[in-house]
Amino acid sequence: GFFDHAARKDPHEGYKTLIDNHTVYIHPSSSLFNHGVEWVVYHELVMTSKEYMREVLVIDPKWLVDVAPNFFKQGDPTQISRKKRQERLEPLHN
Repeated sequence: GFFDHAARKDPHEGYKTLIDNHTVYIHPSSSLFNHGVEWVVYHELVMTSKEYMREVLVIDPKWLVDVAPNFFKQGDPTQISRKKRQERLEPLHN
């Protein structure tokens, strides 16, 4: 289990870890650097000028629910929080 090392792409900067919402980045030596993948699991964090994820793997977020149901569950889109609704992006045109 590295399910607790999961992170999701942040629309503003880097990635946010799912467990503690900490900002992290893919290490420049990674083959995934600058590829903009949405969901990842990493092996370790290395602190230099930023906190970098090393040994990064692209995942499908559904896998987290399958392998760690005590930590993750499928969210109900009809029960979205007010904070999440405010974060939702609206299109610039119709």
